[in-house]
Amino acid sequence: MKKTLPEYTGNEDHTLFILLRKRDKEAFSMIYCKYHRYLYALAMKYLKNTHLAEDAVQHVFVKLWESTRDIHIEVNLKNYLYTMTKNYILNYIRDNKTKVTLSYEQAQFDMPEEEDILRTMEERQMKELLYRGIDLLPPQKKEVCRRKLETDDSNQQIAEKMGVSVHTVKSHYQESLKLLRSYFHKVKMILL
Repeated sequence: MKKTLPEYTGNEDHTLFILLRKRDKEAFSMIYCKYHRYLYALAMKYLKNTHLAEDAVQHVFVKLWESTRDIHIEVNLKNYLYTMTKNYILNYIRDNKTKVTLSYEQAQFDMPEEEDILRTMEERQMKELLYRGIDLLPPQKKEVCRRKLETDDSNQQIAEKMGVSVHTVKSHYQESLKLLRSYFHKVKMILL
């Protein structure tokens, strides 16, 4: 059950911090859910190692929980957590130069593979979205788009196979692009 935030002042983080100072575990969980990915990405950027990045984030949240009564946040919570993480990372790098150097060197070889995997996944998802959008088009527009994507046929060849004029193929394609732009805009709004 999601907790409603008391003393809501228009700043959710401020309210969460007030609850956290009262040792509210649900507020802590909400803060964790809201910021752990952000802090993990920050730690990965510098440490180049998933285990070290996870340790950094865990350390920051443990320290946050242990010292809630002593903390007086003058800036926003996100900046405070960012600073805590950055300080932990800098101290870790200072104390473990050899380990961090090895992680960084290893990352030079590992990261392109991870980036390739992510890029491939994103391309596959985009292709799936594109084909879903094409499937929503009227039959002739759908056929023109599929032939453009799946074959090397020219507009003339597509027109001949479909039994329509070249002008009709171009017209269907242009209208399809407009409809697909609208479709992608709607998908983007849903995802945001």
